[in-house]
Amino acid sequence: MIDAIHPLPVPTNEPVRSYAPRSSERAELERALDQLGAEAIDLPMVIDGAKTHTNSTFAVRAPHEHRQILGHAHAASSEDVSRAIDAAKRAHKGWSQTPWQARAAVFLRAAELLATKYRATINAATMLGQSKTAHQAEIDSACELIDFLRFNAHYATKLYAEQPISAAGQWNLLDHRPLEGFVYAITPFNFTAIAGNLPTAPALMGNTVLWKPAETQAFSAHFLMQLFLEAGLPPGVINLVYGDGAAIGAQALAHPDLAGVHFTGSTAVFNRIWNTIGTNIDRYRTYPRIVGETGGKDFILAHPSADLDALAVAIVRGGFEFQGQKCSAASRVYVPASRWPALRERVKDMMSEITIGDVRDFSNFMGAVIDARACAKHKSYIEYATAHPGEYELVHGGTVDDSHGYFVHPTLFQTSNPKGKLMSEEIFGPIVTLYAYPDDDWAGALELVDSTSPYALTGAVFANDRRAVEQASSALRFAAGNFYVNDKPTGAVVGQQPFGGSRGSGTNDKAGSGLNLLRWVSPRAIKENLAPPTGDFRYPFMAKP
Repeated sequence: MIDAIHPLPVPTNEPVRSYAPRSSERAELERALDQLGAEAIDLPMVIDGAKTHTNSTFAVRAPHEHRQILGHAHAASSEDVSRAIDAAKRAHKGWSQTPWQARAAVFLRAAELLATKYRATINAATMLGQSKTAHQAEIDSACELIDFLRFNAHYATKLYAEQPISAAGQWNLLDHRPLEGFVYAITPFNFTAIAGNLPTAPALMGNTVLWKPAETQAFSAHFLMQLFLEAGLPPGVINLVYGDGAAIGAQALAHPDLAGVHFTGSTAVFNRIWNTIGTNIDRYRTYPRIVGETGGKDFILAHPSADLDALAVAIVRGGFEFQGQKCSAASRVYVPASRWPALRERVKDMMSEITIGDVRDFSNFMGAVIDARACAKHKSYIEYATAHPGEYELVHGGTVDDSHGYFVHPTLFQTSNPKGKLMSEEIFGPIVTLYAYPDDDWAGALELVDSTSPYALTGAVFANDRRAVEQASSALRFAAGNFYVNDKPTGAVVGQQPFGGSRGSGTNDKAGSGLNLLRWVSPRAIKENLAPPTGDFRYPFMAKP
């Protein structure tokens, strides 16, 4: 026990390493890639702090070389899920009563371990298991997750310091209690940082967690769990289970001690979760908190005054980095018709230079999409567009090759229908569709951007005319939770651009900010009367004249 009120270290964003040729960090990463890719490893679940094996396993493969098995993950049975929930329930009392500084220390330690000892390992696991390039892995599984861990601890201190005023003779406090029950964290394949943040943010605030990562992210999830345990996370605080999301989810969502859901994934799945909780509402001990970041159909809108060179780079980077598998990836683009011919040539030239292949070859700009199902989905959109030549024109790309890896080449369509299938549906792949609007219809372009998609996650406007920027910011105020001016709509940084959207894109609880942490506490107001009234129950106004 330490009798002190002390601030935590002031967080700063983790510097991004370059992995340039002949650099020491590149050599270290290449060694980790060789080591992790040498043979398939065992990927047990972790329940109550112990490795848990089952008789049912599934193979985790490298998307860019799908014959390569990276590991065999152990899938949870119904009994395993029950044991994991019971472990979280048992750990709740001790963890929730652990001083917040001690809880923060675990995750600050995890940040330091990730910045040093685990950096190459988790980056390599993300590259191999999720087909991210070295740069995409570095900004995700290293820098962003380190930032989440450090900044969340910082935001927690600010939240705990938020206290009410105390009148004379009183002492008023807010006890920021954790939720009563367990939190179910459901994490996606595309960001290792999200997979790390969704279970640890509630845990930092004193909650205990059942964590179900995507099967296609199980490889890096395995090393994340090792990281947390080495950082001092007590048994049962975070319980890692693999397996069928629908079966595990049905069991977790039916449990009376469900206290919250922390989710990133598709809008359709999140809607089903919300409906299930609504159906089960009478069985819960408390109303579960529901926090979700879901789909996106993210836009780039160019004004006639836009800088075409900057716009072209934003389309290519925003649309095709990590194969477009970011919920923030640019997917629909609107440009004035008079600027399109010149922009077309710039974008085509850049796209023709994009290299795609095995991410262990550091010269590649893109890897593979995550699995066969994703590859087939993206292929179906390309086939749909090519089957409707009056509506879509292929500008560049359109090639799919799944013979040894799930490679969907960067693809750009121009459309004559701004409300069509490829302009309105989330694709989640390296397919961008562009509409050239009449130069004199800026207001119409703004209305199209706002009304075409059910999502409202990210968006960007390119303009050198400040009036146009202000018009777009106003007209599109509710069209994006993260809005960019003269920048691509991806790359939010913890502490700088808290991330999240509304409409069909989620509850907008802004991961990487104090707003998200507030969802994982249930405040208790405490009033202590330092001088309680004695002797007479009557008030002065009752006295006789």
